[in-house]
Amino acid sequence: MIEGFKDYIRDIKDFPKKGIIFKDITTLLKDGGRFRAAVDEIARQYSSKKIDAVISVEARGFIFGAAVAYKLGAGLIPVRKKGKLPYLTHSVTYALEYGSDTLEIHTDAFKEGAAVLIVDDLLATGGTTRAVIDLVEKLGGKVAGLAFLIELLPLKGREKLKGYPVFSIIKDKYC
Repeated sequence: MIEGFKDYIRDIKDFPKKGIIFKDITTLLKDGGRFRAAVDEIARQYSSKKIDAVISVEARGFIFGAAVAYKLGAGLIPVRKKGKLPYLTHSVTYALEYGSDTLEIHTDAFKEGAAVLIVDDLLATGGTTRAVIDLVEKLGGKVAGLAFLIELLPLKGREKLKGYPVFSIIKDKYC
């Protein structure tokens, strides 16, 4: 693995609220070589698998998901917040530490049995990713992997994702 990715992530204290350390990825994105290396590293993990579709989660997940889908020659499927997709959707509502949220996917996003890679920028508690897994399985897809730029280890997101292969480039002990 290429070293030094963590050096390109800026920590913003007390954003969006007091007590949170926001992981700002724009510092990595603005460096073309480092951004390409991150995308290449994620794609390399799945290049030997037949991935039919990459699912990415609104909004920062779109950045990495689109690039990884291109690299793998796979389709790109956006998962969005409720009311943002224009066609028929399946939805899932899930709990957040401060309430709930709803995500949606088009009902015709992929064919039954498709091998799907879920890509997002950050794995925190695992709630969002678990909700996306539920959507994929509701449509008859097979989760081939879960890939993240950053994993916040203290929040133990992997525990909600047991049974699914998880890959993250940066494993961060601070959040």
